[in-house]
This record gives sequence, C-alpha cells and structure tokens, in this order.
Amino acid sequence: MNPRVKHLALPLGGALVATSMAGATLTGTATATSPASADPDAKTTTLTPSGNAKTIAGYWTPSRLKSAKTYVSDSTASGRLRKLGSAKGAADGRPGTVAPTGEGGKSAGRSKNVNLPITVGKVFFVDHKGQERWCSGTSVQSKFRNLVATAGHCVYDTDTNKPYDNFVFIPGYHQGKAPWGIYVGAKVNTHDDFTVYEDYDYDYAFVNVYDGVKQLPERLVDYKAYKAHVDKGGMGREEVRAVDRATYDEWTKKGGLGKVEGVDSSDQVGPQYKGAVAVAVETTKDAWSRVPGRVYGLKDDKVTFRGATLDQARWPRSGSKLETRVEHVTKAEYDAYKGPGHKHVDARGNYLVTHYSVVKYIAKTSTAKYFVFRHYVTEVAHIGRLGDNVGGQGFSWNQKLGKKVFTFGYPSYAHLDGNRPYSGHTMKWCYGKTSAAPVVAKYNAQEHQAVRCAFTPGASGGPFLLQYKNSKRTGYLNGVVSLTLDSDGNDRYDQVTTPYFNGETYGIYRHAANLWTGRLPR
Repeated sequence: MNPRVKHLALPLGGALVATSMAGATLTGTATATSPASADPDAKTTTLTPSGNAKTIAGYWTPSRLKSAKTYVSDSTASGRLRKLGSAKGAADGRPGTVAPTGEGGKSAGRSKNVNLPITVGKVFFVDHKGQERWCSGTSVQSKFRNLVATAGHCVYDTDTNKPYDNFVFIPGYHQGKAPWGIYVGAKVNTHDDFTVYEDYDYDYAFVNVYDGVKQLPERLVDYKAYKAHVDKGGMGREEVRAVDRATYDEWTKKGGLGKVEGVDSSDQVGPQYKGAVAVAVETTKDAWSRVPGRVYGLKDDKVTFRGATLDQARWPRSGSKLETRVEHVTKAEYDAYKGPGHKHVDARGNYLVTHYSVVKYIAKTSTAKYFVFRHYVTEVAHIGRLGDNVGGQGFSWNQKLGKKVFTFGYPSYAHLDGNRPYSGHTMKWCYGKTSAAPVVAKYNAQEHQAVRCAFTPGASGGPFLLQYKNSKRTGYLNGVVSLTLDSDGNDRYDQVTTPYFNGETYGIYRHAANLWTGRLPR
C-alpha cells in the first residue's frame, strides 16, 4: 500500500500559504507547465478527444440513462467497524476556501424544505465489462467553468489502470432527463496514490468537461440518412421489430429495410412464381463474398440495382448479393453477439456489426419470420460552459472535524437487508456533523471523515458541502462520498465517508481548476 507519510512530510510551499485564506481565488494559466498545474502528485488522463464528444453525448439517450446501473463495486463495507481513523490529524496546513459561483435563480427542486442544488447531478460511464453505470457528482468552481468533482472510483478503474469510457456529467438529473445539458469528460485529474496504490484516502477526482450539449428530439430517418449521420460521428440507433407479413410488405414497399428469417426449402420459389416476393436473408461475410457479380438492393418488394427497379425478367437468381447493413452496438452487445454478422471496431472506437444478406424468393404463403428496421438519429445543440449554466460549488481544505455539512446524491441500491428506499432517479440529501470515520482496511481508508446518513450505493461521488446556503444553493466542497458503510453490522447502511480534504487535495483541485478543455467542433 501507499507510504502516505512521504506526502505529509513534503513542504507545501508558498503557493498554498498565499492562497489558503478564506475566499482565495484561482490563479495561473491554462498550460500544463504553469505554477498552478505543477503539483507532482497530480495525474491527468485524457478521457475523450474533442472530436468524439458529441457522439458520446448522443450515446446517452434517455432510455440509456434510465437503464444504467448503480456502481456498487469498490464502494461499500459492512461489519462492526469500531476503530476510528486519523482524520482529526490529517490537516497539513492552514485551512482555506475558494468561493463558489452560483445560479441562485435556478433550482433542481425542493426536498423537505431544502432547495436542491442544480450543480449536483449524475456522472454516467461505461465500465470495462461494457455495462452502463452511474455515480453522483457536482460542478465546482474553476477558472474555465469546466470542472466536476466525484469519487476517483467513479472515473478510474484501478484494476485495468484506465479511466472508464463514455464519461458524462448531467447536472440536475431528474428521472432520465438532462434539463441543463450533457457535459462530456475531457480529462480526469486524480492523486497518483489512488491510481497507483488504490489508496482510498485519495478517492477523489476532478474532471474537466467540454462545453455542454443538449440532445434534440430523435428523428426517424431512412437507412441512407442514418448511415451518413453516424459516418460523420453523429449518434443514431437502429430498432428491430418482429412483424407480421402484411406489416413487412407495407414497410418495404415504402422503401424501409427488413429481413426474413427461417426461410427453408419449402418456403422458396422462383422469381417467375406468381406472387413471388424477393426478401433479404442474412448470411455470413465469407458466403456473401463468394457470390459473384453485382450487389443489389431491395426496394418496393423488388430487387434494384443502382437505384433503378429491374423488371422481373432481369431479377437476379436466388442467393445474389444484397447491400450490407452496418449496426452500431454497445460493447456488451458486441461481446455477446453470436450471429452471422461480421464484428469489428472502427478507428473511432465504435463497436460495429456488419450484416450480409442475399436474395431469396418466397411465396406469400411462407411461414418465415419477418422483421423491419427503423433508424433514428440524434442531433445536439451547443449550450455553453458548465459553470455558466449551473454555477459551481466553492472548495475548502484543512477544515476541522465537527462541522455541519449537507451531502447530496442519488442513492439507489438496496440496504443489505433488501430494503430499497430510493429509486436513484431523484436527488436526496443528508445533514450532520463530520467526525472521524471508521478505518476500512479493505480500501486502506485510514483518514476519512464521515456523517451519519442512510444513503445506499449510488450516492458515491456526491458532495459534502460546508456552509450550504439554501437561498443560493451553494456552499464549499469539503469532500465527496467515497464509501457507504454499515458500521454496526445490522445490514443497514448508516454512514457515508469522504477522504479528508487537505493541502494535497487542494493541490490536485488547483491543478485541475486551471486546465482548459478547448472548444467542441461545430
């Protein structure tokens, strides 16, 4: 594990002393070589290149937001946790604060007389098993109004030593909606002791995000428009529906794509058979490639070539090649796919399945199974910087224990006894005094502070806020939910903990707060 004493012995330097009074402001330039970004413990890792940001924003459709799972791994402990940690002695210098910026006229709603802050929301990501996950997070003050604070384990996988994929922040998230936009992660800033040693006394992350985008309503388009959109990096989805023969006929006569499965020798006829219909039957890439001659398309229940409808006498023989269809899938779907299509990953990292089909002729009395494809595209609009839209919480470090704080987040998972009091789709809060947290050896958590709180997992990454003003909905970030504890072993979660925010935390924050993410391409 990490030799933590090494860091406590290092001189903190004049920069911290000069900025550690209340209301300290952020200084420095946006370059990685400026004094503000020279913290030796800061590790900055790229999350998403700007060219992919809008695609990732489009990926998180309302249905995906609702179906994502709470991230439980590496965030809970249960038992009679009696030994208290050393958070009381974790301060390494004078206390300090950075003032918040707020949008006092905006609210994420009220909950038992508490105005909920729109700075708090959910972070969504795809783990390395391809599962869509979420935690909580908050916007925090920074020079370029582009910073999100969350738990380190909600951004960075210490097992693979890589950040998670498709990371976004949605402030004010409510029941699958993103009222203030979607902000794609550009860079994650962590303490080296978390990424290298998996030390949860440094389980925090500061994520620089790109300017926000807002998803426009989905549009139903034909396959040609869908393919052109996704080939340019846009987001789209394909929907497959099993239908009856009449619906299949109607859809394909309008130019829609379809396929037929289960065609056997008893279903097949020749092209001259009265009432014969040409249908697309999927085959393998290898079998498709071996078919000589032209590539045909299906339209209006007739085979076409280069857009011209062929008369029946010129129809191709059964088994002739049809145009390919490319399907965009998730990593989980990609890994699970066992069909005849060809799986591959493109240069942008998209998971694709290319489907190959050939012509078959069947009678209208066929017992085959019919499917139609609908294609939707999602476009996004630019809406500006995170901090300009929702504000940013202040920041504090080296604060005494025993201060009253609010914690906010989106708890969802059940208690250990099976009781499930939260949905995860609406923001919740706790209020209490900070105290030294129990030692959790499993995570090397020795210097955490805690508040009594019945949050269940899902709240990971949510803020601890000092001096929270109900009218302005702002306060000072003094921690992020790291662990959810059942500290007395009764199968009910009763505490949430955070790493103690000291001068080292301020160094990582200050480094991140002076980084610029650049502009999204239009």
